[in-house]
Amino acid sequence: MAIPKLSSEQLAAARASATEARRTRAELKDQVKNQELSFMEALEKAQGDETLSRIKVVDLLRAVPRVGVTRAGEILESAQISANRRIRGLGRHQVERLSEFFA
Repeated sequence: MAIPKLSSEQLAAARASATEARRTRAELKDQVKNQELSFMEALEKAQGDETLSRIKVVDLLRAVPRVGVTRAGEILESAQISANRRIRGLGRHQVERLSEFFA
C-alpha cells in the first residue's frame, strides 16, 4: 500500500491534530499527578474519549503519586494486564481489578 501524497495544508493539519492529542493526554496525566483527579476518575474519563483512551495503562499508573516503575509493574501483573495494554483495550474484569487497588 502506497503512502498517500498529502498537500502542505493537510500535513500541517495532521501535525496540529497530533500535537493537540499529545497535549490532551499529557494534561490528563498531569491532573492525576497533581491529584486533581483520582486514578479511577481519570480511567473513566479516558474510556469515554477516543484520544485519551490511547494512553497506555502503565503510563497512567506511573502518573499516580508514589507509583513508580516497579509498583506499576506489580499492579499490572496482579491485575493480569499486559504492560503494552492501552486504556481502550481493557476488559471489564481488568478495570474491576484496578479499581480494587484504588478504592
